[in-house]
Amino acid sequence: MTSRPSILVARAVFPEVIASLREHFEVETNGSDDTWTPAQFAERLQGKAGVLTSGAERIDTALLAACPSLRIVSNLAVGYNNFDVPAMTAAGVMGTNAPDVLTETTADFGMALLLATARRLTESEHFLRAGRWNKWGLDLFAGAEVNGSTLGILGMGRIGQAIAKRAAHGFDMPVIYHNRSRLDAATEAKLNARYVSKTELLQQADHLMLVLPYSAESHHAIGADEMAQMKPTATLINLARGGIVEENALVAALRERRIAAAGLDVFEGEPKINPDLLTVPNVVLTPHIASATLKTRRAMAQLAADNLIAYLTTGQALTPVNPGLPSPR
Repeated sequence: MTSRPSILVARAVFPEVIASLREHFEVETNGSDDTWTPAQFAERLQGKAGVLTSGAERIDTALLAACPSLRIVSNLAVGYNNFDVPAMTAAGVMGTNAPDVLTETTADFGMALLLATARRLTESEHFLRAGRWNKWGLDLFAGAEVNGSTLGILGMGRIGQAIAKRAAHGFDMPVIYHNRSRLDAATEAKLNARYVSKTELLQQADHLMLVLPYSAESHHAIGADEMAQMKPTATLINLARGGIVEENALVAALRERRIAAAGLDVFEGEPKINPDLLTVPNVVLTPHIASATLKTRRAMAQLAADNLIAYLTTGQALTPVNPGLPSPR
């Protein structure tokens, strides 16, 4: 009888997802949800045909060379900047991600973070909790308008479009956007969205939302020069990846009030946080939770599991990021 493939689940996931994997594989789990060093990760991958990753585990040339049995890495995130895709393809290792299942939840959170930032929710709560509220004031924590203001979106994929829909139809916001490719005219009309250059986006947006994929080209796409072009009353919201924003430049812009406020769900080097971000009051900080509803996180984990099952049993991944690899069978 042919032995079943062995796989690794690199982070703690829902029991029902583990149960679905055990129907097909020998499964090693990380129930204690430890954070492994690269060497520890490589050690646990020995003899494994597949691994379910969170997006934090780096898959690079060194790891691939140390793990010759590996055939598929299945991220439970939509982003996969932890993958060296060319190296994986050269090694014959499939990579998959989890698109679509988190689009609507992440768009909801994008609007929540925008509202919290514009309306100074974190600042005002800290003020209240510190016992400093002793009277009502006409301008007490007066923030920025959201309804009817201009939303700028950098990156207009599925999540960007879902945010634009909420902004246009829920808050009467004119939407401007910049993207590598322009949307078709019918989609622009439906979203009340207008394509502009990146310079125009920076200059015209009352609220700038970042939802572009992370890549070498988008690293520090928003730095000191870009923030200097924004309105001093503007807010900056980052739902994408931390490395897209140059954080030291952001701290300086916030401290000097060259932009009004920022809302960040992602950070360069997370879970470590630039300590200077904790010293400025006009920033809302959340720990990478844009997709964090139980329904969505279960769907993300199950899609990652289903990719492992599909590829290692049929040779066809559901959501490949490097399609065209030969079947592992």
